[in-house]
Amino acid sequence: MPKQLLSSWLIAGVLFAYQCGMPVCQIFTPSLHAQENSPSQRPNILFCIADDASWPYCGAYGCEWVETPAFDRVAREGLLFTNAYTPNAKCAPSRACILTGRNSWQLKEAGNHWCYFPAEFKTYCEALSEHGYFVGETGKDWAPGVALDEVGKERKMAGQPFEKLHLTPPAKEISGNDYAGNFEQFLDATPVEQPWCFWYGSTEPHRAYEFGVSLRNGWRKPSDIDKVPEYWPDNETVRTDMLDYAFELKYFDDHLGKMLAALESRGQLENTIVVVTADNGMPFPRCKGQAYGVSNHLPLAIMWPRGINNAGRTIDDYVSFIDLAPTFLELAQVAWDQSGMQSSPGRSLTTIFRSSASGKVDPHREYVLIGKERHDIGRPGDVGYPIRGIVHGGWLYVKNYEPMRWPAGNPETGYLNCDGSPTKTDILNLKRSGADASFWELSFGFRPEEELYDLTNDAECLKNLASDTNQFSRKQAMEEVLLSKLRGQNDPRVRGNGEVFDRYPYADQSGLGFYRRFMAGEKVNAGWVNPTDFERE
Repeated sequence: MPKQLLSSWLIAGVLFAYQCGMPVCQIFTPSLHAQENSPSQRPNILFCIADDASWPYCGAYGCEWVETPAFDRVAREGLLFTNAYTPNAKCAPSRACILTGRNSWQLKEAGNHWCYFPAEFKTYCEALSEHGYFVGETGKDWAPGVALDEVGKERKMAGQPFEKLHLTPPAKEISGNDYAGNFEQFLDATPVEQPWCFWYGSTEPHRAYEFGVSLRNGWRKPSDIDKVPEYWPDNETVRTDMLDYAFELKYFDDHLGKMLAALESRGQLENTIVVVTADNGMPFPRCKGQAYGVSNHLPLAIMWPRGINNAGRTIDDYVSFIDLAPTFLELAQVAWDQSGMQSSPGRSLTTIFRSSASGKVDPHREYVLIGKERHDIGRPGDVGYPIRGIVHGGWLYVKNYEPMRWPAGNPETGYLNCDGSPTKTDILNLKRSGADASFWELSFGFRPEEELYDLTNDAECLKNLASDTNQFSRKQAMEEVLLSKLRGQNDPRVRGNGEVFDRYPYADQSGLGFYRRFMAGEKVNAGWVNPTDFERE
């Protein structure tokens, strides 16, 4: 048998075995192992999330033109994950997955961006607050959207807000929230001997950026960047844009470092689980809001001196955001069926915590599922761009359900699912001038129904192998497992009712019917893109 065919059959066999070899209750119910800690020693939880930051742009992953010493410390004194993924690469649906332990296609309206969050889906923060934890947050929690309880009262999705302290930021587009100072106020307010859970939600490195701020501060120079992704032009503008991104990522990390120092000085670091990640890929074309490697693949480091064995390990297991809520509840000794939360297909990470191994630790963590529905508006009828995908064994398979729709939004309405930026402007101008349309095609052009990428050799997803006959068995096996898992999770998209996601109302009233109103001549607000992003032809 040819090696390629043998490899395809082996992958199909492994996927099939994994699909059938685990009891359904184990797949769809988080681990409920008994804890060694007494209730008085339940760990504290510090969850830290950057807004729009891609793997591998942290120092711990070997990227030398960013400065993330605090993230690197968490990785060095805990675990560094190389295959962590969000199910949905956009702010609100990604954060919904973290908070509920459910994939975005299991969250009804909350599978969309700017939605009305269904009251039936309790968050792990709400559950912990009902089971003895003092819960608070600062910055951005679940957003943007509207979240009300059954009686119409605004929900505290990640706990009581701590927002009083402000400072002068190093750039005009950076938040004035004194994240670390507000965290210390939270610690001061926490009752003695009560375990706590805190959500640090930086709004950095979300756009907008102050262009060239990194250069004016003498922090970096464009030549420090070792490589510009091949889907962007390599020039001074793009490199400066990348450095401005890194400048804001450093600001997020600065506050993380202050929080670690505060915990250390108070003697609380030993029994605090510190989780550091981001919600979705960086706010550049082909990244945030899409479904390629750099879109869903995110940084993740976790430390817990008292509870993680053999610190300093690098973990290659596939981990999804839906695994975090089950982890937190298990370690907080809150049984899932007593939490009031809806069932989760996520699985606790405690097996990895208790292991001493590096690399592949849990043989059951063989894949992650990704997808999207409606993100930003701008298409006729306010419809989305539905995608489902699976990452397995270093390969990415993607199904585009509506390939005749514009993947990043319609050109005439500014490609609204791609934030305005110098890089975006450069790509658009290269096409308009006739100089080079290749970057535009990669970021904004139409896509085929199926995509298949070898992430090991093509991390930037430039060579689609879906039509390669040598990869037919691999593609077929990955599609079969993808659809089987989605059916098991009652995904409306694969059960013939995917249009429901387009019918859910967009919660930002000012943007409803954007395409229709804009084409009729109305000046509709779209402040997250540049005026020059709108195509005249």
